[in-house]
Amino acid sequence: MSETVYRNATLFDGLGGAPVQSDVLIRDGIIAAIGKTLPVSEEAVEINCHGLWLLPGMLDIHTHLDLEVELTPGLPEVVRHGTTTVVIGNCSIGVSYGNQRRNGEDPIVDCFARVENIPRAVLEKVAEHCTWDSSGAYLDHLKAMPLGVNIAPLLPHSMVRIEVMGLNGSVSRKPTATELRQMEKLVETAMQEGYVGLSTDALPFHFLANAPHKKNKIPTQYAEFSELKRLLSVVRRFGRVWQATPPKDDIVDAVRTFLLTSRRLYGRELKASVLAALDLRTNQSAYRLCLMLARILNSKIVGGHFHFQALSGPFRIWSDGAINPVADELHELRALNELELDDREGRLRILNDPQWEKAFCRMWMKGRKGLSFARLQRWLRLDPIVLSRSLADMNVVECPLPHWCGKTLKEPYRRLKLWRASGGRYGAENAAEEALFRKVPGSAKNDAQFLLFLLREWDTALRWETAIANNDPDILRYLLFHPMTLPGFNDSGAHLANIAFYDGNLRTLKISQEEGLTRVAESIMRLTSVPAEFFGLDVGVIRVGAKADLCVVDPEALRVWDPEQTCELQERSELGCRAMVNRPVGVVREVMVSGRRAWMEGKYADDLGTTSYGTVLRAR
Repeated sequence: MSETVYRNATLFDGLGGAPVQSDVLIRDGIIAAIGKTLPVSEEAVEINCHGLWLLPGMLDIHTHLDLEVELTPGLPEVVRHGTTTVVIGNCSIGVSYGNQRRNGEDPIVDCFARVENIPRAVLEKVAEHCTWDSSGAYLDHLKAMPLGVNIAPLLPHSMVRIEVMGLNGSVSRKPTATELRQMEKLVETAMQEGYVGLSTDALPFHFLANAPHKKNKIPTQYAEFSELKRLLSVVRRFGRVWQATPPKDDIVDAVRTFLLTSRRLYGRELKASVLAALDLRTNQSAYRLCLMLARILNSKIVGGHFHFQALSGPFRIWSDGAINPVADELHELRALNELELDDREGRLRILNDPQWEKAFCRMWMKGRKGLSFARLQRWLRLDPIVLSRSLADMNVVECPLPHWCGKTLKEPYRRLKLWRASGGRYGAENAAEEALFRKVPGSAKNDAQFLLFLLREWDTALRWETAIANNDPDILRYLLFHPMTLPGFNDSGAHLANIAFYDGNLRTLKISQEEGLTRVAESIMRLTSVPAEFFGLDVGVIRVGAKADLCVVDPEALRVWDPEQTCELQERSELGCRAMVNRPVGVVREVMVSGRRAWMEGKYADDLGTTSYGTVLRAR
């Protein structure tokens, strides 16, 4: 028998009630008692939590950790942030059917490389691990791994289509009646096995990565409404979750598709978790439309069970040259993104193509001058394009001129114009910058052409970041606590060099802390018991008899932590690549998974990643 007791904690049970001062006793992985001055055995480990918060281990409901867990099953970046349960298989892509390598096809690389900006070398390494060939065998594989946290899998629709039709067939033709029946059977089997739901995707910039399909979107996007309706009827029957993304440029199609959640139309509600309600820098109407749609779908007239996921901080993305998570949104940048990351010569050929340059400049400058509807859209912040297309929003992180770092690209462009206007007497800050200015062709008359020059000159050696959404803290707080949303659009395990949101749950706690303990209790509930109930998982609460997944947070360290200052690009040897991380110091003091201490005072347990802490969670 093993016992651990947390003494004198400010206890949040995950159900939204006011915190209480209490002890919590864990015996053999289960919460055995809650109260003051609990008696324990002489062998019990006692942890003093005076002045600290004790809360249930948090859930991360939107991750792509299906890949990372194969290379580092302890999921250390997840553990250190107080998250003890993750949902995988999002956005219709995953590894539920193994690597699915048949007839020269390589679906894991094809589906993940561009959609989730993961290096091919990482994906190829993962694919070698994926030797199973069924959804049930995948659950057995996960169960046998030394997991650091609990994992709840969604069934990815793109992989279902590939399993039945092959990758080529899934993006080039309609399924036959027999193939539709096979897909339906696969979904039913997975739901019987305990998958928490089905994931689909409709974002218009999610493309495949391998020839000859680089201009094709991922397979789920070729499914007709009748196919979605048929497969989701199975999910509805089991009471499971539909995870989806909307067709962002087609509101009529979005409404029609999401009416599939309606109890009035289909006899029973279908739970839907959709990304994402974001306050886009370029389009202030986006989040309002999302919330309006959610209100309609959840109304008594429609009878849906629908929420949008919300990101708990500014949506900062880091870009290597022209390569970033939203580059495929724009046709001109898509041409560059279709190439391999190390294919500088290929990108240079495109950048030097006069027709492509003309198209790029037209796109970049659209709505900037003259009287036009596009200019009115930009002025009103109703631009349908997510990327801001402004040098003032591009903050330099790395480049061959170190004094540019920490500043926007607008500043050297302004100096270039001054240098030109003064005949080279003023503007350049040093000899290296002047040498660069001399290389800028005289034909570069606007900031679009200046950016193209930098891309030709430096390619991915120019690393910059920008916040494309959630810049207004008041709107961010409104979205995080809106009844039609749940925090959790973190994308943990994806866009390795481009985003850093493993800390999303802690950001929500920090925002709530500014409004007092009542708001903190609400935020903890929205990060624990509410998503656990939504996905049908037996986690997310502190009560006698519950599984002991716990987290201890230092509220003072949380208060002084600045999330925007702890993001950094680091070499992650376990993955074999550089990746963005965000590691707050001292905020999470303890993490317990299944009654075992996985993180203690800034250190991992010695056996994390070699011994099982978490488990595979199946839907109730």
